[in-house]
Amino acid sequence: MSSSSAETFPPASVLVMAASRRGVDDPVAKLQGKTHKCLVELDGQVMLERVIEALVESGCFAKIHVSIDSEDVLRATGKMRGWVDEGRVIFVQSHGNLADSVLKAVGEIDNALPMIITTGDNALHTPAIIRDFVRDFHASNADAVVGFTREDVVLREFADSGLAFHRLNDGGFSSCNLYGLKNANALKAVKIFEGGGQFGKRHMRILKAFGLWPFVIYKLKLRTLQGLVDAISRRLRVSTEVSWLEYPWGPIDVDHKHSFDITEAALKQRREGRG
Repeated sequence: MSSSSAETFPPASVLVMAASRRGVDDPVAKLQGKTHKCLVELDGQVMLERVIEALVESGCFAKIHVSIDSEDVLRATGKMRGWVDEGRVIFVQSHGNLADSVLKAVGEIDNALPMIITTGDNALHTPAIIRDFVRDFHASNADAVVGFTREDVVLREFADSGLAFHRLNDGGFSSCNLYGLKNANALKAVKIFEGGGQFGKRHMRILKAFGLWPFVIYKLKLRTLQGLVDAISRRLRVSTEVSWLEYPWGPIDVDHKHSFDITEAALKQRREGRG
């Protein structure tokens, strides 16, 4: 799906989850001896700066809130420092786990809802994928919207992505770390991240977060992805829809050396006009 930068959308806030849970011990931070994962450079540009830049250039948001350990990280480059000083990028103190940080941010940000949430390590995200997700989000009547890409879309460009796909009876899928919360009711869904994300790699987290029946559906591939989402929605009492994002690199985040390497290679290809 393509989109135009001239397109306008209804107001929404955006929150970038960028806290470092392991500090200097993070395997990505260790690659370059950084104090924070989001400060590693990919093809010559700091990762967090890339993520914020894509959000700025998408034209979807008046301000960009970043949930992170310290405002110092947001001032680590001249460009990020400039965004902060002009009030375009706003520091939000992270708290505990992902769920705590989101709920605290909602309480602190003026007119927080509706809110788009993404992460500070999806360095391949572009203004186009953000606009496509935001369009789907505003077009939906659901409380919450989640961005997914199909396995075959990813593998046509990244045959060795290393992604852990969610496999249901209509194929494999991976989350793009793009989430939308329309209203206060949607906040009930945030609690599923109290134990962390990465459900594709840690299946038992599905049981803890969603209960037995969605876990059985998932393990036995009894439904389509939307069918599983519907079952989870009923349990949480939060209506949820999927935004299908046709971008091979949409789900790729940087959380280990392999994903770092393929992300940097893809960014070099993009810069050289080969990707």
